Amino acid sequence: MKITFPKHRHDNPLTVESAGAPIVIVGANGAGKSRFTSQLITSLGKSAFALSALHGLYVRDSDRLRQSSVGLICGNEIVDAAVSAGHCNELDLLLSQLMHDEMLNLLNYKLLKAEGKDVSLQRTRLDRVIELWQDVFPGNRILVESGRFLFSRVNTDDRYSAFRLSDGEQAVIYYIAGVLYAPANAAIFINSPEMFLHPTIMQALWSRIELLRPDCTFIYTTHDLEFTSSRAHATVVWVRDYDQTAADWEYSVLDDSANITEDVYQAIIGARKPVLFIEGDGVHSIDSKLYPLVFTEFTVKSLGSCNKVIEATRSFNDLNGFHHMDSYGIVDRDRRDDHEVQYLRGKRVMVPEVAEIENILMLEDVVKAVARGCGRDPRRVFDKVSRAVISQFSLALKQQALLHTRHRVKRLVEYRIDGRFSDIAMLESHIMKLHDEIAPRKIYEEYCRQFRRYVEQNDYAGVLKVYNQKSMLPASNVAALCGLHNKDEYISAVIDLLRKPGEESQIIRKAVKHCFGLDDEMTVYPS
Repeated sequence: MKITFPKHRHDNPLTVESAGAPIVIVGANGAGKSRFTSQLITSLGKSAFALSALHGLYVRDSDRLRQSSVGLICGNEIVDAAVSAGHCNELDLLLSQLMHDEMLNLLNYKLLKAEGKDVSLQRTRLDRVIELWQDVFPGNRILVESGRFLFSRVNTDDRYSAFRLSDGEQAVIYYIAGVLYAPANAAIFINSPEMFLHPTIMQALWSRIELLRPDCTFIYTTHDLEFTSSRAHATVVWVRDYDQTAADWEYSVLDDSANITEDVYQAIIGARKPVLFIEGDGVHSIDSKLYPLVFTEFTVKSLGSCNKVIEATRSFNDLNGFHHMDSYGIVDRDRRDDHEVQYLRGKRVMVPEVAEIENILMLEDVVKAVARGCGRDPRRVFDKVSRAVISQFSLALKQQALLHTRHRVKRLVEYRIDGRFSDIAMLESHIMKLHDEIAPRKIYEEYCRQFRRYVEQNDYAGVLKVYNQKSMLPASNVAALCGLHNKDEYISAVIDLLRKPGEESQIIRKAVKHCFGLDDEMTVYPS
């Protein structure tokens, strides 16, 4: 089926040949994807058949029912019968239609038998509904008795009507029956296919339902990325914006050849602002609490590891041609040297001038802001904190130098061993020479000298830049000096100050941005 999408804001409307593959329409809340879908349904006319479990189970307006896809298929006779019986939703119509067709099939069978013809009962839509529904919900049965649908559990005598089914159980019947009644070669529109369905059955269910109608094109409108990624070979249309005055949309077809991860997918689809990928779990990490309050002009997305941040930022920017949004990443500096940092910044991955996220909370201006907010002398608090941190670092100096040396050697080995060798002897010879070429002890001693200078010169900023130590924050006693009980209260104090408008939040925000090498007027590194 050839599908032409609605009016595009900057280009001609896109046309795709579905070739039996599904189409998935996605977009952020308020982006206009529901209007986009409605417009597409209108343009397809009688070829469109729309199903929505929310409407199918809960809308009980007889006039709206008659105009719905299900109502038009069932006809006024079935609608009138359902209304007269005191029921009036699309599921009721489908159940009535199934029973009506089943009775016609039985009547036709009996008439042909009475005429002496050798016939057998034809497989009906009802048979297919029962078979698939019972496969989806094993241990449950659909019974047809005296012209009524009844349901029961296996090994029990309890029988009940469809009204006692869960929303999910009703939705599955609704979708199976609805799809079976769609016109031949129709475009079947499914609104929110995930609604009422448990994730464990959703993907497999829709794969089974699609097989019921290979002649049709399934078009889904959804927020669910797990579902989106499960539709093999689907054309994914990302609706970004809608202009009500001009009645046009800004949308793109996502390229499945671009190897987009689900994390990037989610950011692209849900973002209305530029995207900032960060480390952490998005719930408990300091990153996810701090950065959205500092970089307020971004949609912040937590991805977990630094490697995921770097890869997502690269992937997102590779796709800039169709989503037209900037994206950046933030990773901890850890033990990266200046060359590595500059390389990452050139790839739009921001790296702070401190070793890790906890060190940002220990910046001089941040410590002083919290101290003032807690009614303490900021200079006195910071002086004690800086002395404690430098003292702690001096005790761990050699260990820290060794860790930095190990990181540097690992990187150098990766670079040096990446060359091409014609045989194993050349590779062995190259590896034998690496020790002398890299000179790990020389690197270690240079780090020791550098770190000793930080201690001798009381270079607090220098220590924060290289000191990777999670215990630094509690060991510095910064919380108690600010009148707080523990490090968690101190972190909360920083976050609370950032949330409140005022001078302290501006000071903290400015300090954090400066830590990334950003000027006051800059939000990100210039491209």
